[in-house]
Amino acid sequence: MVSPVRWLSILTINSLILFSVSFPLLMLPSIVNKGEVAAQTNPDAEAEKVFDEVMKLYKQGTAESRKQAIAKWEEALLLFRKIGNLRREAVTLVWIGYVYDSLGEKQTALNYLNQALPIYQQVGDRRGEAITLNNIGYIYDSLGEQQTALNYLNQALPIRRQVGDLRGEASTLNNIGLVYNSLGEKQTALNYLNQALPIYQQVDDLRGEATTLTSIGSVYDSLGEKQKAFNYLNQALPIYQQVGDHRGKATTLISIGSVYNSLGDKQTALNYLNQALPIYQQVGDRRGEASTLNNIGSVYNSLGEKQTALNYLNQALPIYQQVGDRRGEASTLNNIGLVYNSLGEKQTAFNYLNQALPIYQQVGDQDGEARTLNNLGLAYNSLGEKQTALNYLNQALPIRRQVGDRDGEAGTLFNIAWLKRDQGKLTESLTFIEKSLEIIEDLRTKIASVELRASYFATVQDRYEFYIDLLMELHKQNPNQGHDAKAFYASERSRARAFLELLNEASVNIRQGIDPKLAMAETELQQQLNAIETQRIKLLSGEYTCEQKANIEQTRDQLIDEYNQLRIKIRTTSPNYAALTEPQPLTLKEVQQQVLDDNTLLLQYSLGEESSYLWAVTKDSIHSYQLPPQAKIKNAAIELMVRITSSRERNDIAKVDSAADELTEILIKPVTDKLNKKRLLIVADRFLQEIPFSVLSIPNTDQESDGYQPLIVNHEIVNLPSVTTIANIRNSTKSRKLAPKKVAIIADPVFSPDDARFTGKTTTISTAESRSRAFPLEAQQLDRAARDVGIRWDRLPGTRTEAEAIMALIPESERTQAFDFQANREIATSQELAQYQIVHFATHGFANGKQPELSGVVMSLVDKNGNWQNGFLRLNDIFNLNLPAELVVLSACQTALGKDIKGEGLVGLTKIFMYAGAKRVVGSLWVVDDSRTADLMSQFYQGMLDQRLSPVEALRAAQLQMLETEISPYYWGAFTLQGEYDSR
Repeated sequence: MVSPVRWLSILTINSLILFSVSFPLLMLPSIVNKGEVAAQTNPDAEAEKVFDEVMKLYKQGTAESRKQAIAKWEEALLLFRKIGNLRREAVTLVWIGYVYDSLGEKQTALNYLNQALPIYQQVGDRRGEAITLNNIGYIYDSLGEQQTALNYLNQALPIRRQVGDLRGEASTLNNIGLVYNSLGEKQTALNYLNQALPIYQQVDDLRGEATTLTSIGSVYDSLGEKQKAFNYLNQALPIYQQVGDHRGKATTLISIGSVYNSLGDKQTALNYLNQALPIYQQVGDRRGEASTLNNIGSVYNSLGEKQTALNYLNQALPIYQQVGDRRGEASTLNNIGLVYNSLGEKQTAFNYLNQALPIYQQVGDQDGEARTLNNLGLAYNSLGEKQTALNYLNQALPIRRQVGDRDGEAGTLFNIAWLKRDQGKLTESLTFIEKSLEIIEDLRTKIASVELRASYFATVQDRYEFYIDLLMELHKQNPNQGHDAKAFYASERSRARAFLELLNEASVNIRQGIDPKLAMAETELQQQLNAIETQRIKLLSGEYTCEQKANIEQTRDQLIDEYNQLRIKIRTTSPNYAALTEPQPLTLKEVQQQVLDDNTLLLQYSLGEESSYLWAVTKDSIHSYQLPPQAKIKNAAIELMVRITSSRERNDIAKVDSAADELTEILIKPVTDKLNKKRLLIVADRFLQEIPFSVLSIPNTDQESDGYQPLIVNHEIVNLPSVTTIANIRNSTKSRKLAPKKVAIIADPVFSPDDARFTGKTTTISTAESRSRAFPLEAQQLDRAARDVGIRWDRLPGTRTEAEAIMALIPESERTQAFDFQANREIATSQELAQYQIVHFATHGFANGKQPELSGVVMSLVDKNGNWQNGFLRLNDIFNLNLPAELVVLSACQTALGKDIKGEGLVGLTKIFMYAGAKRVVGSLWVVDDSRTADLMSQFYQGMLDQRLSPVEALRAAQLQMLETEISPYYWGAFTLQGEYDSR
């Protein structure tokens, strides 16, 4: 149990950032359908002329032009009153009201609409009467007066049906749906919105259709149905663009940003919000501007940039107050309060939160009320007032359940669990956290995008960490109740789930049985992407303007977005995908029965802020250990990696041994009596995935008498993203036939037109320098990314030596090889590679965490004529390969690394090659020495091909052989094996 002071500080952080419940992104109700205007009659010619002029001003769409339009409409209004044309007077009043509303002046808008309503009733214009009732209802909704809004809208709806105004009926249905959404009655809202949508489609009203699509998407977002939200919003956006509705486009951009924010993809959320802000400012929509500023502030707060957050929020608040948007005002007050709470300014926080709560209650916004109650509970907890905190949380929970906010419900359950644990009520705490995780598991499965599913899962990792911590605390109190086994299962549930689902998906053809139009669209988009990439490379290889570069990259990015959305649609409509059962993490008993044998020990690590844990699992036992906080472990890990990889220290074995001993003391020594020279399956966590456990010391060895004795001396070592992964690989490959041929080698590509293989002579100019001359931008991008990880794109002569040594071990009929210009992207993506058991890449390659889109393997960058070609085998290319290999070897730099996603682990080349079909992958953890790598690989293949060792046995044997002459682990320790260890 951690100290009370430290515990409170953790709660403060988590309550604001990680619950995903404190900073909702407001979705603006659409304006277009609200501002309807009755059809024109035949006014006096002079008034008609003025009316025509004002419409031209209005259609310019800027704030200034709309203000000018109001002045002209006032002129027309006087003329219509002068000639006694009541109907035209009412039409003009409605237009003026609409424009004032769009400028955020709600009360002024109501004034004009309330003048129009009795005129329409007087002249018996039922259609105009319904329009005015509809628009008055909309404004009352935006002012937070929902019941008044419903009163007007429910008067409008039967009139619209009576006069046969289908478009108007759809508009009012949409608006009633939005009011019910504001009231937290989500299913009722969807009922009305789903009535409106087909009517808009029937009358071919694209703007109205887009409005309702956006509204439905926003409701699904609030229900936690993120994929459904995306589906509707991504239909709305291109329609708004097609009809030129800038305000509607901005509304949808905010809604999409909201979904990305709730899924943890903050940068993408900011991208969408920053597109919306200038649009609202341009058209003079103050309410929309305030909403965007509020949302941007909330995202910056979640990113930890508190002062930037306050800057945006303090711009939003006075605008909301000026335009009379009470709901928006309350949201911003709530968000400002949360920032001050995180800054430790508790009284200021309470001041803002206590202003927000009564406003939410007054306007009937139950979503907002529950959020603020939740946040007040957290604020009181940070002051140590536990019972008061629980009182607020217990008020929030039933409201969240009532309005269907499942994500919010999960957050409040988590908060209650934390407080219960803090009170020492561990069993009660367990009940609440398990209910929270049950909701999270359900919500996660409803996200079709693998990337966004992983992003969402990263936002809730602390709940699994809390659950594990709680179970291990219960295990201390009751060692025989199986809480340690439940904690192990929780650890397995918390890691690499998206990857596990990808492996499951790879076992079937998800394109079989889909709509042929989808298959055709996918082919066309792939062709368009290839074409645009070729155009881009051609453009950037010559003279170009910044505008040309921006345009072609914008087109490419749009195509990529379309392609990603299409892949999601294929996945969600595929009969084979639908038939897949959700892969479940293995329980302790299943791991022992399906994965482990008598000679294998599983070491699974879980890192935490206060405590970390290790489970040592054999075929018939489990032992658990509490380890230090992750910060202490990280310091030791960094120290070891610096000692190994630093050019100044890598050969100082005494320092390497000392650093290895320090990390071994933490990670391995607790299980010394369990090792017994067994094979070690390592399921690491976070930064430990970047540590080769083979270089750690054998516990209890003495430096002076024994010297440096790395763990590899006694153990085969296999790395896994999760232990369930290996069971999935075995299940999916158990009936797979062995490929007919042995080894395919791709090595020694050409990276420069100044390469001696092209010019016939040796050059003294570096590859990087010459390529920068020939291909300015593309080369600079590659070189910049390469410099980030210490790589230059020079020729690797050792890869030729390495490949030729491997070839000498295999009959010519059993192998294929591609060198020089033939080592290109076309060969790397060909179906021919599926005919080989082992696929070996010997070239430059790396996983770049800063620029993941540049991660991959580098093939020949020039053709035999010296022309630039696309030689980069990117992650998406590998993703689409069919590579049912027994082994893929990535004999290149840092190929075992990747982008670290919390809960998912390192997402990079090794996982993507396993998805493509490889049973196991060998990759490297740092920049490797070219000639020593050639020696290691030669010995590795001799072990597999001559001595018939399994890949894991052969890798260990090669590393031990090098250890005899090169004791520094820098030269032999970089390469690790992930995946199946059993070669049977």
